[in-house]
Amino acid sequence: MIEMKMLPDIPRIYTALAEWLACVICLMEVKPRLEIKKNRALSVGVLALLAAFLVLTPGLQNVLWILCMMVALGIMYAFIYVGAEVNWKDAAYYCARAFVLAEFAASLEWQIDCYASRYLKADSIVCHMLVLAGTYTVVFTLGLRLYGRYREGEEALNVTNGELLSYIIIGVAVFSMSNMGFVSGGTIFGGSYAEEIFNVRTLVDLGGVAIMYAYHVRRADMRVRRELESVQSILHNQYVQYRQSREAMEVINYKYHDLKHHIIALRAEEDDQKRNAYLDQMEVELQDYESQNKTGNKVLDVLLATKGLYCKKHGITMTNVVDGALFDFMNTMDICSIFGNALDNAIECVLKIGDKQKRLIHVSAFSQKNFLIIRFENYYEGTVELGTDLPATTKEDSRFHGYGLKSIRYTVQKYGGAVDLSTQDQWFNLKILIPMQHMSETV
Repeated sequence: MIEMKMLPDIPRIYTALAEWLACVICLMEVKPRLEIKKNRALSVGVLALLAAFLVLTPGLQNVLWILCMMVALGIMYAFIYVGAEVNWKDAAYYCARAFVLAEFAASLEWQIDCYASRYLKADSIVCHMLVLAGTYTVVFTLGLRLYGRYREGEEALNVTNGELLSYIIIGVAVFSMSNMGFVSGGTIFGGSYAEEIFNVRTLVDLGGVAIMYAYHVRRADMRVRRELESVQSILHNQYVQYRQSREAMEVINYKYHDLKHHIIALRAEEDDQKRNAYLDQMEVELQDYESQNKTGNKVLDVLLATKGLYCKKHGITMTNVVDGALFDFMNTMDICSIFGNALDNAIECVLKIGDKQKRLIHVSAFSQKNFLIIRFENYYEGTVELGTDLPATTKEDSRFHGYGLKSIRYTVQKYGGAVDLSTQDQWFNLKILIPMQHMSETV
């Protein structure tokens, strides 16, 4: 068996080249931040910097060696962040992948090189270069092709904090385990058999590359699934909105048809007193409608009017006391998300009630103690089970369950607010609180 001291370590220039190539294949997946000439100059400069730094810091042990690797890792991160149009999280994600892949490529190449030199007597410079070029070409081409299958054009990864932390933990664990045998022989993790230690390092690095790839594939699949579910939810909501708008138009047509008959009746009425009384009654009905749907915010006026017509056709009594001026700071899409989803959920709930006298919905919006408070209340029959996040669904198709409330919660959190769900005396309450400071900051 070959002793540890007789087996040379990986040339630092080989490690620098592996780290540079690993970064390059990551940069090929994303949109470049710089022009072609500047990008090429950056690549050449980083390769020269990595090579010079690693070649000029040989023979470091323990803490100094770890610090040296951290500096090299920092250079790799800067290369990816400056060279690609990515945020810092995505750059760190790519950097962790590149570092582990570079460790595997360098370890595998040097193990093949040492074997060829010692056992096959292929110790010439040409043989060394052929092994280097062949191994790196296979490893990095394979890495580029495998990750390229899940390339999303030039779209950002948008890595979350949890995903980045998991990826970094995998990278640190792989690096620690693969290099554990190279610590001092007097420690519990030290070793004295060089070939076995090199085998372990290469195999652990290979396992790390496989784990990182599997994690990336799983993450890509989950992202596609979430996007597909979101698209399905949007299409479903669009169909619901179309159906409600169609029925609202039917109500308007009914009113238009009735109005023609009213005009005919008024023209035929010869008694001025009865005619005036009839006109007064129509005017009161119009004023009631205007007062119900004139909030001071045009978006809310349209929303409440549309939902009101739908409710009227289905025997639902919907009342509202809304100060629309309080919503001037809010984006139009956010207003539609909150009120549209909340009213759709309330309407869906009350439509299950057989007695139309109990189909009641009340909406209110006001300010109190530096908070904008929005309340959606509707009557319900039976029981409602409130979990930690969403009420239990009663839909036959549960795929769309919760998207409305999740959308409301997400929108409210954008403004630093909170959502509260509660039930009391057969009334379901959705309460939204948004700090008033966000209003002043946005206006």
